[in-house]
Amino acid sequence: MRLEIDMTSNVPIYRQIRDQIVRGAARGELAPGERLPTVRQLAADLSVNPMTVNKAYALLKSEGLLVMDRRRGAQMCESFAQSGSPDDDFDRKASLLLSEARTKGVSKQVLLARIEEIADTLYQDGEESK
Repeated sequence: MRLEIDMTSNVPIYRQIRDQIVRGAARGELAPGERLPTVRQLAADLSVNPMTVNKAYALLKSEGLLVMDRRRGAQMCESFAQSGSPDDDFDRKASLLLSEARTKGVSKQVLLARIEEIADTLYQDGEESK
C-alpha cells in the first residue's frame, strides 16, 4: 500500500497517515497480521518527522488496529477484521458525522446515497454488510 501525504491539507499529517492505513485495511490492501514499515522507514519515505509517524501508529494502536512489538515492529492486529459488529465508539463517531451533515443542510436522501456510494467502494469484493 502506498501512502500519499498532502502537505497543504488542513488535516494533520499524522491523521492522514492513520486514515489511509484504516482505508487500506478496509479495502483489503492490508491484511490482518501484515507488517507495516518501521516508524523511521515510513517517515523517510514520506519525508516527515518520525514523531509524526509514531503519533499515527500510537493512535492506531489505541484503536486496536495495530500491534507494536520491539522485535517485529508494527503490524496490523490479527483480530481487527473479526468483530463483525460496530461498538459504542463507532456509533458515537457515526452519529457525530451524521449530525455534521445535517447541520450543513444535507438531506437524509442525499446522505444515504453518499453512504451507499462510499460503502460500495469499500465492499467491492461483493461482501455484503454484516
